[in-house]
Amino acid sequence: MTDGDEKVKVCYLTEQTSHHPPVSAFYIDCPERGVSARGFDQISAKFTGTSIRVSPGQHNLGIFVNIEKRDNEEYQLTHPNAHLGGILRGALSVTVADTCYVTCPKTGLKAILQYLEEGWIGRSQNKLEGVIFRYNPDKDTINRLKDVSENDVVARITGSWHGKIYFTPAGTKEPRLLIDITPLHPVTKTLPPSEEQLSNESLKFWSGVTNAIVDKQFSQATKLKQDIEERQRQRAAERLEKGIEWNPRFFTGAVTPLGKPELTEEGQKVLEGIHSGKFALTESTVQGA
Repeated sequence: MTDGDEKVKVCYLTEQTSHHPPVSAFYIDCPERGVSARGFDQISAKFTGTSIRVSPGQHNLGIFVNIEKRDNEEYQLTHPNAHLGGILRGALSVTVADTCYVTCPKTGLKAILQYLEEGWIGRSQNKLEGVIFRYNPDKDTINRLKDVSENDVVARITGSWHGKIYFTPAGTKEPRLLIDITPLHPVTKTLPPSEEQLSNESLKFWSGVTNAIVDKQFSQATKLKQDIEERQRQRAAERLEKGIEWNPRFFTGAVTPLGKPELTEEGQKVLEGIHSGKFALTESTVQGA
């Protein structure tokens, strides 16, 4: 990732820690900036008749961002629900009309971000509005914009989550640009060479299914997917019969009540290896399928 003329490296380590339900833990690290983030990736999808609602699963409590150089401030960012529409028309589109929150108990600051629902007619504007305010972490009962006391407001937020987002500090009237999404593009990922990837890493493990989908051989893709799921069930049954508990390799638990996964000793070493571009790993002694 480029920051002006300076390049910084952002490292990402993830592992599927639970098969039933499917949950993956992740850890993101940028040592040059002293910023890290972690959480559980789990979604729930429900068909509502005309669209599919995608929401966080019960173990997905958001993204937890740590800023080391600011006395280890930790911010919890929750995910809003999204809707995948246009299924019947054959023109898929994603809309968000929900509220999410950012909280930091150490600073006593909270943000409420509301994604605004838009009408059926006209082009989607992807609008949002929000407020940053002082709150009591021990007695947090404010979840709506209209319930925030004007005396506690630090700044207000307006804009489009597909374009420019502005903030207006309390006591002022002139909005200031916070971020412009338009010119930003995903950075190309650096992946381990194919020969250094383990047999149970996603790119290799699901390669048969992926290739079949790309080749539009959907029946073959379905069969291969079912084969993998059957092996997962067999392995799970074998562990249950032998009284073997499933433990992730790089994270200390499959899920945690707090939604904040911890790295194992091996996970920490792997992350350090990613920092220096060393990807080689030994095969896992226990595999899910």
